[in-house]
Amino acid sequence: MSSCKSTSTPVDAKPKLSAAAGAPYEDPTRYRSLAGALQYLTFTRPDITYVVQQVCLFMYDPRVEHMNRIKRIIRYIQGTLDYGLHLYPSSTSTLVSYTYVDWGGCPNTRRSTSGYCMFLGNNLVSWSTKRQATLSRSSAEAEYRGVAIVVSESCWLRNLLLELHCPIQKATLVYCDNISTIYLSGNPVQHQRTKHIEMDIHFVREKVAKGHVRVCHVPSRYQVADIFTKGLPAVLF
Repeated sequence: MSSCKSTSTPVDAKPKLSAAAGAPYEDPTRYRSLAGALQYLTFTRPDITYVVQQVCLFMYDPRVEHMNRIKRIIRYIQGTLDYGLHLYPSSTSTLVSYTYVDWGGCPNTRRSTSGYCMFLGNNLVSWSTKRQATLSRSSAEAEYRGVAIVVSESCWLRNLLLELHCPIQKATLVYCDNISTIYLSGNPVQHQRTKHIEMDIHFVREKVAKGHVRVCHVPSRYQVADIFTKGLPAVLF
């Protein structure tokens, strides 16, 4: 595919792939090899993290439609060979993260997909796309689990920087676009609908109370973590 026609995005905005989409692919080993190679590429190409995570979900039983998705990624890479992750001299006094969740987006399990990205100064240093381990009964619950994931990652980074003698003095800013999640992060009242996520509730609140984290609202149009949870139209991408 070295001379294939390129595309402007690595994945279309259609619904997510199903585990039983189409006929089985004739060479599962080839599929797994390509998917594994693309996983390594995500170390310097955050823009393909979401779609690579999606194709890796079907390594156990790849279908022709799943292989077509991999070819779409290759076509995108063909047109963006000069893309990469650039790190520049920047202040290391602030840690800012964005988190977003596609609630119930998996067509097979109805689990939500969490995505986040974290900036140290002006540089992107951590990002992830992952299907949540449990079902969420509301979008607020799914978003709160996403916040708990990114707060856990920020604690690890803060401890690492402390060991490197570059401690972060300011609170880590966590931006999400779900108002209920922001209220829950600072509200000490335990509601009936949140008792089943009590561990995440207390973990985030403890960090907020200590001043290590601030959960803030960001309008959806400025939510940069959106790229880690679903396929986007070319302009938005």
